[in-house]
Amino acid sequence: MRTEREHAGFSHSGGGRRAPFFPDFDQAPFLVIWETTQACDLACKHCRAKAQPNRHPDELNTAEAKRMLEDIRRFGPIIFVFSGGDALKRPDIAELTAHGASLGLRMAITPATTPLCTPATLEELHAAGMSRLAVSLDGATAAVHDEFRQVVGSFAHGLRILRTARDVGLSTQVNTVVARHNLNDFSVMADLLTDVGIVLWEVFFLVPVGRAHAEDVPGADAFETVFHNLYDLAKTVPFDIKATAAPHYNRVVLQRKRAERRAGDRNESSDVLTDGAVHSLKDGIGRARSVNDGDGFLFVNHTGEIFPSGFLPKSAGNVRTHDLVDVYRNSELFRKLRDKSLLKGKCSVCEYKVVCGGSRARAYAVTGDPLEAEPFCAYVPKRWLDMVAAGEMSTTPVP
Repeated sequence: MRTEREHAGFSHSGGGRRAPFFPDFDQAPFLVIWETTQACDLACKHCRAKAQPNRHPDELNTAEAKRMLEDIRRFGPIIFVFSGGDALKRPDIAELTAHGASLGLRMAITPATTPLCTPATLEELHAAGMSRLAVSLDGATAAVHDEFRQVVGSFAHGLRILRTARDVGLSTQVNTVVARHNLNDFSVMADLLTDVGIVLWEVFFLVPVGRAHAEDVPGADAFETVFHNLYDLAKTVPFDIKATAAPHYNRVVLQRKRAERRAGDRNESSDVLTDGAVHSLKDGIGRARSVNDGDGFLFVNHTGEIFPSGFLPKSAGNVRTHDLVDVYRNSELFRKLRDKSLLKGKCSVCEYKVVCGGSRARAYAVTGDPLEAEPFCAYVPKRWLDMVAAGEMSTTPVP
């Protein structure tokens, strides 16, 4: 099986190899995403940001954004992503890319699949120091993707952008949302992505925030089926696969590897803290801890609010008035999210909580409590069943 060498989207910058940076998550995130703007020419059904055509007057300006990049660099040479909306709605993106790259940050961008992303723009971004470009494709055909993104031609623009980015020297990945509309499209998607030459497929498991609703989420059993499909696909495709907002995929990897060992197909040790959940690099370096909301991950919105992730919209401060580094390290919200002893429900007694922990964003979206049990996980720990049988707990509902 291929390893997930690029846990949060990419592992090294530019043309030469760079040693990976795996920080202590109590001190620094592995990944920071900035919602540069909420302006976008698409109208995606699931949009977290509820994007609109025009930019907000209170967005961080260029000088504020540069100061934020300098603060983020205090964490180390971490991955930094321009997100949106559509980051290309800001005319200063190339300038900010150059500034971040000059600081030593590893720069990435997720532009919208529209005519705004031109070959000239991609050339400019590459010259400024951009390392990775991610494009959203939510189906293997225009019929599936464009209906989801609500703009005809979005699918064709996505393929064009991917091929042009590759031609100018940018590393490319595809992000795909798992929702009810595309559950049967994954094997065909793998063929398409092989053809366009990506290095990573980031599969995002829907969190019901923004324009997305709980009924749009396929359900715990459907997630489980997709996890197993991804595990099987990862053995054959020429790119890496990463599950996002789905730390319970780590459990499935562990379970599958154990089953393979029992069948005599695998010889690795069965250490629950490392086997299967380690996101290894080609040089063999890896770690056993998943990135989760506020735990290896930090999100800044268009007006500077500091969130554990874009899908967990609880603010712990603002970059205009707070020390971003201090917020991540010491705010009550972030510290609680990193403390797995505080998890509730079946997650609190799950033997996989060290390598999983459940999506804190999905727990918050469904229950209002970011420490509650992952509501879209099909696994029920034996200890939890014993507690329920003894009358100590009620069952955790699975959608």
